[in-house]
Formats: sequence, C-alpha cells, structure tokens
Amino acid sequence: MQDLKISKKKPSYPVSDRLNKYLKEYNRHLRISVSYEDLLRFQGSVAVYDKNDNDTLWTRVYYSEFDRAEIDLNLKKVYTILHSDGNQRTIPFLNVDAIDYCTFGNSKPFRVKVRNILNDNFTYFYVKKADASRIYGLELEHMLSPYNLNFLVYKNTLIEEHIAGIPGDEFIQNSLEDCTPSEKSQIAKEFVKFNERCMIRLLGDMRSYNYVIVPIHDFDHVVFKIRAIDFDQQCYEGKFNVYRPQFFKENNRMVTLVSERLTKDSIDQYKIEERSIVAKRIISYHDRLNQLVDCMIHDEISSEAHIEMLKTTIYDYTLDVKFKRSKNMGEILKNALDFVKRNYEDVNAKDF
Repeated sequence: MQDLKISKKKPSYPVSDRLNKYLKEYNRHLRISVSYEDLLRFQGSVAVYDKNDNDTLWTRVYYSEFDRAEIDLNLKKVYTILHSDGNQRTIPFLNVDAIDYCTFGNSKPFRVKVRNILNDNFTYFYVKKADASRIYGLELEHMLSPYNLNFLVYKNTLIEEHIAGIPGDEFIQNSLEDCTPSEKSQIAKEFVKFNERCMIRLLGDMRSYNYVIVPIHDFDHVVFKIRAIDFDQQCYEGKFNVYRPQFFKENNRMVTLVSERLTKDSIDQYKIEERSIVAKRIISYHDRLNQLVDCMIHDEISSEAHIEMLKTTIYDYTLDVKFKRSKNMGEILKNALDFVKRNYEDVNAKDF
C-alpha cells in the first residue's frame, strides 16, 4: 500500500460574494454574536487527556472573568440558533461546560461543550475560521451523502454541529477485532461505499481520524455506518488517489478487511449501488446543487498545478474529454457529477 502524500498546509480560501449569496438563500448565513477571533482571547490553557491518559491534542482554554461572561452568553445564543429557532428563553437552562482548542490541522477549531442544567444532557459544536473549501465540502455532504448537516457562516466565522461517532482510528485499533464475522462483512461493505462516495464528490484526505464509525442497533444486530467529519480537503489536491480513502496507509486494515470479507463481484455491486444512490441525490438536489457548483466554478479553491494534474488523471480514468477541458476545480466536480448522473440515466433508459 502506497503512503499518499498531501499538501502540508492547505491555504484557507475566503468566502466569495457569490457563495455568501448562496448561503443566505439557503439559511446558512446568519448574524451571530461571537467570532472565531473572540475565542482567541483566552488567557491560559491546559492539555486535555482521554480516559487512558493519552494526549488528545486538544487544550482546554480559560478566559478572564469579564471575557468569560460575555463569551459564554454569546456561545449560548449561537447554540439556540444552531439547534433551535434562536429563541433565548432557554439560555438560563444552558451552561458552557468547556471550550477546547486544537492547533492540529488546518482549521485550528474551538470545540464548545454546552450542557442543559435541567437534565445534564450535553452536546458539542465547533467554531472555526470560515474557509470556502470546507463550506463547499459541508454543503456537498449535506446533499450527496445519506446525512444532513447543520452549520452557520457569518463573516469569517464558521459554526459546525458535532458529528457523533467513534473516530475511525480508535475503532480500528480497539473495536474492529471484537466484531463478529457478519459485522466485519457489513463494515467492509460500508467502507467500499464510503470510498466510492468520497471519490465521486472529490472529498479528500479521509484518513482514519477524519471519519467516524457510527454503530446503530437494529433489532437483533448492529449496523455500522461511516461518516466523514472533516471537509477541509474538498476539491483541493491534484492527486486523484487523495480522494480515495483506500489509498491511505491509515486505512490499510479496512482495505484488508474488504479483501478478506468481500468478493470482487460484491465490491463491484456495492460500487454500483453507491453511484446509483449518489445519482439519485444529484437529480433530487438539481437546482440547489447547480447553484453551489456555479459558485465553485467562479471561485478559486486550488492551484493551477493541482487542477491540471487532477483533470488529466480523471480523463485517463474515464476517457471523458470534458475533464480535459475543465478550467478549474468547480468544472472538474461538475463534470464528475454529470458523468455519474449520465451513466445512471443511460442504464435506466436501457432497462426501460
């Protein structure tokens, strides 16, 4: 298995006026009372360790008494906007238990833990720098995956809901071997589908710590789903294999599981199933998806070298000349989605 190399530091791309207009139309752009820069005013921090005393790479931050009162109130307001209608009557029942900061990765996010003091239920959300790549990734995940996503953008700040699940690297290390043979076959199937979905919509860098495994209890068995949690590498890298999770060494165990549990015919079947499902979503979200891709076509979200490399590789993979003519990442993605949709419609026309 090759060790894929990706860009050490992806630049953060500003949110264009065209993309902002799109976000307003679909209720993603709302005025909020706290910014990413506000949270950077912390006075100190301590490392956060997990239950096994391993460093999580997160630090718990602390603010001055004056700043803490203002920041806590504004974060509670953000919570009510993100998860409700913005009604502030629930604020007295909310408490900000912790604000954690992570310097690992491109986005350097803050993770906010909000607890309902009446019943001790809690949830997380994230405050990040607004980056056009990540916003495109979130919207595409919302439309083309089985999962809806909730996020807000205001000026240079992005608010993301928490995606619950077991981090892929932790699951592979601590839980995978304890799964039954039928569960391993089901996980292998989900990885094939996840791999195909990422490739189609050009979501890169799905190493095991950038997705989660979600166990769902269904009658007398457990169904496992795989969800992406990091959308920073949407349509940025030039290497096509960066958009295929199977080529990262961190996913070697999952690739081995696929080869152990599935036949080639089964793998091909699951790939076709996933392409068909994505094609149906492309058709279902036709107008909204076209608007988003149009924003991307008029946006700068990658380098000329990456664009040239990716469109050439995908042309070699598909022999579709439209990829060769692509001028930017938006056009490459548009042609990829059109390719999947066209193949789906051609098959259905023949069947009819």
